Amino acid sequence: MNPRRPDPLAAGAAVVTVLLWASAFVSIRSAGDAYSPGALALGRLLSGVLALGIICAVRREGPPPRAAWRGIAVSGLLWFGVYMVVLNWGEQQVDAGTAALVVNIGPILIALLGARLLGDVMPPRLLAGMAVSFAGAVTVGLSMSGGGGSSVLGVVLCLLAAVAYAGGVVAQKPALGSASALQVTTYGCLVGAVVCLPFAGQLVHQVADAPLSATLNMVYLGVFPTALAFTTWAYALARTTASRMGATTYAVPALVVLMSWVVLGEVPGLLTLVGGVLCLAGVAVSRSRAAAAAAPRPAKVSGSV
Repeated sequence: MNPRRPDPLAAGAAVVTVLLWASAFVSIRSAGDAYSPGALALGRLLSGVLALGIICAVRREGPPPRAAWRGIAVSGLLWFGVYMVVLNWGEQQVDAGTAALVVNIGPILIALLGARLLGDVMPPRLLAGMAVSFAGAVTVGLSMSGGGGSSVLGVVLCLLAAVAYAGGVVAQKPALGSASALQVTTYGCLVGAVVCLPFAGQLVHQVADAPLSATLNMVYLGVFPTALAFTTWAYALARTTASRMGATTYAVPALVVLMSWVVLGEVPGLLTLVGGVLCLAGVAVSRSRAAAAAAPRPAKVSGSV
């Protein structure tokens, strides 16, 4: 594949990922009343492992090669494990829109780590797009700060989730040089489920008392925002830089605000909507053709973090 030419399949995969990850913030809020953070993460991961396991069996996909295991293990620990638990906990303290916005300092961390550890090139349009999107995220955050829906603990937890997310992405990128997107996602999800096994007792007790809607939300989180969206993410990540993929997720806050409005009744104000538009505008700039042409990098990166 010519790295200067946009890959329509990778772009489509990125769109699927962003839409499903945005819906995850809303589903977490919906299920969080019935499930504790660890139990929800474990239930989500087990659902994801089951869905991915079935796909691997149908496709006769074997385990990843040894060279990919370090990246898979680190991303599984940080992104599938730590990230999901602390994000669930953080969303019990703040609204879905605020959580998505705080977590989305992650793309900046991804860009910095990607440049330092993976040698990612950051062309001017990518940097400009990230700046615009970050301004949008700050605008939305400020617009929601007076509503009494946030807490210091919630913000700190979401910041920790952002750090885990960034570390997981940068660790995952080299693994995609020797393993398929499905392998990296399946075994990363499995590692995360093992990390969350200490919450198994909570999950068993809470499933018995939880309303069906909360349990269905948990299963949805495992099958779609985890099994499907993490696979489409890995597919797209293998075909571009970690920095550019991270910038794409700046669309998530804008979508979360809209979904929260429709599903949860969390009505956004004018300033919130303006910030959401800035987030989307920044993504458009960072994903423009000129930015792609400015960073002629191979499709895959070998080595490990």
